[in-house]
Amino acid sequence: MTEQSLKATVQRDLTDAMRERDQVRSGTLRMVLTAITTEEVAGTESRELTDDEVLKVLAKEAKKRKEASAAYTGAGRPELAATEDAELAILEAYLPAQLSDDELAAIVAAAIEQTGATGVQQMGQVMKAASPVVAGRADGGRVAAVVKAALAAR
Repeated sequence: MTEQSLKATVQRDLTDAMRERDQVRSGTLRMVLTAITTEEVAGTESRELTDDEVLKVLAKEAKKRKEASAAYTGAGRPELAATEDAELAILEAYLPAQLSDDELAAIVAAAIEQTGATGVQQMGQVMKAASPVVAGRADGGRVAAVVKAALAAR
């Protein structure tokens, strides 16, 4: 059995959702495939995205849904927030499992040790070291908050 690319998996799932007449799922997957295609043709020449690049597109789309849901909730529009939450749940099925707070703290501690950072001034160095290890398993804002707290405690 050959391993299928993430983009091909999304395309297959879209076909299944269309057969099942699942409008929310098919609409969400169409938007994701459009975002992937847009990313593929961006720049000077078109290219095929790797699975890591497709994961970044999926994470960006999921972040959009989270922000939209929060905005709708704040504006008193729970029905629109529910739609965004439903789309987010579909997208999260394709994303890697999120890191727990303890796992994230351990990664940040290792990055601080590796860089020898002593204060908040070296936050950029620590973020640069921690980001490849985290790679889509935690939101950048969450990582930054943990890094800042760890450096401030030094």
